[in-house]
Amino acid sequence: MTTAPAVTTHQEFSFTDEDFRALAQLARAQFGLSLAESKKPLVYSRLARRLRARNICRFDDYMSLLDIPDEQDERLQLISALTTNVTSFFREKHHFQTLREIVLPRLASRRRLRIWSAGCSTGQEAYSIAMTLLEALPDAGSRDIRILATDIDPAVVERAKVGSYAVEDIENLPAEMRRAWTRASPETAGKSEIAAEVKRMISFGELNLVDPWPFHGPFDAIFCRNVAIYFDQETQQRLWQRFAGMLDDGGYLFIGHSERVSGPALQALETAGVTTYRKKQDTLGVTRT
Repeated sequence: MTTAPAVTTHQEFSFTDEDFRALAQLARAQFGLSLAESKKPLVYSRLARRLRARNICRFDDYMSLLDIPDEQDERLQLISALTTNVTSFFREKHHFQTLREIVLPRLASRRRLRIWSAGCSTGQEAYSIAMTLLEALPDAGSRDIRILATDIDPAVVERAKVGSYAVEDIENLPAEMRRAWTRASPETAGKSEIAAEVKRMISFGELNLVDPWPFHGPFDAIFCRNVAIYFDQETQQRLWQRFAGMLDDGGYLFIGHSERVSGPALQALETAGVTTYRKKQDTLGVTRT
């Protein structure tokens, strides 16, 4: 006797355990995401919107759609639906305090500085980094300073490039930074824009962190916060090791409040504060990728 696959009742669309496993397998293979069985109701509620938008009645038909080579945009809609873009200016303030008080003084004599915001979402993290640099280094404009900001979701990258935010979001900035580095939007009431001198420091781009990276570093600091929580342990450990390979000796890695570096990367990284790691000097055996 065979048992029919379980179906969640009282739902608009049939969503079997087999459907969920197929989606979870695709999410892991293409994006490194780890979807536990407990996430099935959340996955259903978020993807039901995509089925309605594409006028699809069955989840297995949606999976067939994702297999079509020309449906790259829909695959990106999938990753956007399965992840959460929650961010704010100077979120987890202790990281920016470490950047300002420990990292930048050690780099004061350098002309070249490189920082990576990996998983930049709608841009607040990258802009917070840039403002910190401008406040701490009065001659920042004359130095070779670049902030790379990447995210897998092209929609949030475009929003980040624009750098326009609701006034209530901007109000979370310290008053002096708000006055110096933001402007009232001339086009949209209730919006403020990031000043041009801040935007000039940042290059925004799309990047899937589980794919090969089209650059080689080294970076003086990498921010990758509340991104690895979506990955399984194997993918996390591989990511930490790749970040270690991208850091200059003595460079810093900042991660999310619920994340911890583990695995082979600990041969290269040492704890340097709350969810903060520093690459050991003259580290051997870590290859930049």
